[in-house]
Amino acid sequence: MKTIRVTRPWGTFIQFTHNEKSTVKILEIKPKEMLSLQSHKKRAEFWYVVEGNPTIVLNTKTKKYKPGDSIKIGKTVKHRIINNTKTKIRILEISTGDFDEHDEIRYEDKYDRLK
Repeated sequence: MKTIRVTRPWGTFIQFTHNEKSTVKILEIKPKEMLSLQSHKKRAEFWYVVEGNPTIVLNTKTKKYKPGDSIKIGKTVKHRIINNTKTKIRILEISTGDFDEHDEIRYEDKYDRLK
């Protein structure tokens, strides 16, 4: 199995599988950073908080989470991870469905990546 490390403006992710029955990553979000508000047409996601206290947006609801919490995100659900803390957040992400890193639809993005 080949592990891939990818850098993004908000931090990095380490991908463990790709286009198998699932795609597995560890998302690392830097302090005071956030992912874009996005959804996916072809995949659902499951998040497990490994480290830190993220604030997570699911459609119109915003909630704080702690290590050990899990979140299910269905296809087309708008979602975002926000790190309002002074420490790194790590989240295990397992995607199911037809995985494509460019499948996201971005609605808001602090890094000017809207299409």
